[in-house]
Amino acid sequence: MSESTAAPAVRRDPPPSMVERMTLILDAFTGRSVRLTLEDVARHTGLPRSTAHRILDQLVRQRWLEHNSYGYALGPRALSLGGRDGGHGKIREAAAPLLHELQITTGLVAHLAVLDGAHVFYLDKVGGRFASSVPSRVGGRAPAHSTALGKAMLAWLEPEQVDARLGGALNRLTNRTIGELATLHQELHRIRRRRGLAFERGETFPGIACVAAAIRGPEGPVAGISLVGDIRTPLENVAPLVAAAAREASQTLFPSTAPARRPRARRAEFAPPAEDSWSPETLNRLLAMDGRGEWM
Repeated sequence: MSESTAAPAVRRDPPPSMVERMTLILDAFTGRSVRLTLEDVARHTGLPRSTAHRILDQLVRQRWLEHNSYGYALGPRALSLGGRDGGHGKIREAAAPLLHELQITTGLVAHLAVLDGAHVFYLDKVGGRFASSVPSRVGGRAPAHSTALGKAMLAWLEPEQVDARLGGALNRLTNRTIGELATLHQELHRIRRRRGLAFERGETFPGIACVAAAIRGPEGPVAGISLVGDIRTPLENVAPLVAAAAREASQTLFPSTAPARRPRARRAEFAPPAEDSWSPETLNRLLAMDGRGEWM
């Protein structure tokens, strides 16, 4: 972590107040790309390791910081100060043409969202005649555990991160909503086995169905793309298109981690690259891994 070496020198007498200690910790993060471990924070601030850990946990819970296997980084609340949007503008820019193409190709409503604590936060919505029937809006939120968008992103977090975001109780919005963490973890495991495809039918709103896939970076999910229709929509038919759009957005946002890209096909041939394309037989096998029809 080359950026961490530029942090302030160790203080011999840590400030006494909680506000000062929190400020000292936040000041150690000198840029949005800085990643620090607990040991880094303790060394740079001069705080005892146990004290630093306790305050870091509080800052993560309040979304000032984020924590994953790479360490701690500035969270959405810190990045939103001063008009910064936490990178949402770049995500919207990368996903916008893909959302429009999905909507035109399928006639369904396309969504783009990010995780915001225990919820998904909608960055974009592109829809046709069905759009007014879908009770979502740009700038709105929905529980992550009941939406395909949320589950698609949660599936690529570590289990303890999922637990920390959602807490112990999961609210049931309908009789189809997952209400226990253990059941949710089983569903997230199935999503990973389906190569990231998440489905939901009537879990958030009766009569609404959705398929989603996460836009992933080198450190985990950064957003999700979904298609939404009514409960009778054959989502299995459009699932490969959602997966391809999420993959293309990932490659656009993180080109250094993407494999060599082939020329993009015309809209009429919108499909994953040949090596990643899914035959009907492959898709059926992936979907059959659930062994349970109620989440599909």
